Amino acid sequence: MHILPQLRELECRFGDALLVIGVHAGKFPAERITANIRQAVMRLEIDHPVVNDRQFRIWQSHAVRAWPTIVLIDPFGRQVGARPGEVSADFLTPILENVLRRAEEAGPLERRPLPLRPERQMGPDRALAFPAGMLAAEDGHLFIADTNHHRVIWARVEEDGRRAEVLAVIGSGEAGLRDGDFHRAAFRRPHGLARAGDQLFVADTDNHAVRRVDLSARTVHTIAGTGEQAGFRAGGGPARRTALNSPWGLTVHAGALFIAMAGAHQIWRLELATEELHPFAGSGAEGLVDGPAESAALAQPSAIIGGGQTLYFVDAESSAVRWLDPESGRVGTLAGTGLFDFGDQDGVGEEARLQHPQGIAWHAGRLYVADTYNNTVRLVDLGTRRVETLRPTQEEGLYEPGGISSAGGRLYIADTNHHRICTMDLSGGRLEPLEIAGL
Repeated sequence: MHILPQLRELECRFGDALLVIGVHAGKFPAERITANIRQAVMRLEIDHPVVNDRQFRIWQSHAVRAWPTIVLIDPFGRQVGARPGEVSADFLTPILENVLRRAEEAGPLERRPLPLRPERQMGPDRALAFPAGMLAAEDGHLFIADTNHHRVIWARVEEDGRRAEVLAVIGSGEAGLRDGDFHRAAFRRPHGLARAGDQLFVADTDNHAVRRVDLSARTVHTIAGTGEQAGFRAGGGPARRTALNSPWGLTVHAGALFIAMAGAHQIWRLELATEELHPFAGSGAEGLVDGPAESAALAQPSAIIGGGQTLYFVDAESSAVRWLDPESGRVGTLAGTGLFDFGDQDGVGEEARLQHPQGIAWHAGRLYVADTYNNTVRLVDLGTRRVETLRPTQEEGLYEPGGISSAGGRLYIADTNHHRICTMDLSGGRLEPLEIAGL
């Protein structure tokens, strides 16, 4: 995801002399299903061809060892370079210029497109497009990160919890990084949401920024991030001058905003009074290691929530549910055992298996987890560490749910690939779509 903007920049610079082909070798079983990849291509608005390398044949033929890896093939079909990791367009430009110059010296360069026919499917023309973040409040207010429409929906839920009415649309719907009133402000694929009084905080993921929405003044301001992606193991500082790396989830605790920084494999802390920002937990190495903040290893933390005096978060890449002591920074694990341990299995602690969870909610000593690639919601009992699958009655199941929140005795679930919001009572009853009037 991080190199897609760089690849788009290269395609613009080199035009018809360069063709980008995405080779998707999925780690998780759900990522090897072509229908799921098609949804991801639309969600990420990828317009170059993508091949499903579900048996890792192309991966092995080029001796790839890491995600992502860039392989450069010259006009004669020869591999002339490969580099693992995230790289910039500026880094690759002189290399491509050199290869193109050699190709032109050897003869005329063939600039016609290769005979590939990618599916040029656009995103859905629906009221919501791949919603990924949810925040429900006991006062009946509901906030939805309408991710691919680059906006946030503010609604009020009726007493029965099955219908909501839009109060405001926050953001113009145009992708960008722009402050201002609700109509002028611009986001780029927002995800996590948090609230403190009349202040709503938005993880503006693809802008690598955190935004503050003043619900009374109806304005949006950037409070953290520069709009540029931070490098590996970046440090903190004044929030507006500190680059971030894919902020995904947010929660407010004790006057601070805690940020699940998925791209950095860390939890960051933003002091709201002083606007100072710094890494709080996680060494920056990707993995599942418990212990003190500075040595713990996280793996794409994607959502975080407060429960009592403890914070809880989900690590998507290690398919784990974890906890964080905000006083000491110490990190522990409730369920999950490692980067390559995943599945769909109930059980206690290390026995349980999830698959790439991306959402988490807390209610009365229990956690509710959006188990994204298993298309379900899991219940985690904090006393016993037992993980159970909620099995509600339903007409249509979930499809890669992202965000989840609880209020008024109900769960509100961002059913991301179905482009809708669903509700479920906390006892695991009926799953049904939320009707949203005025959207």
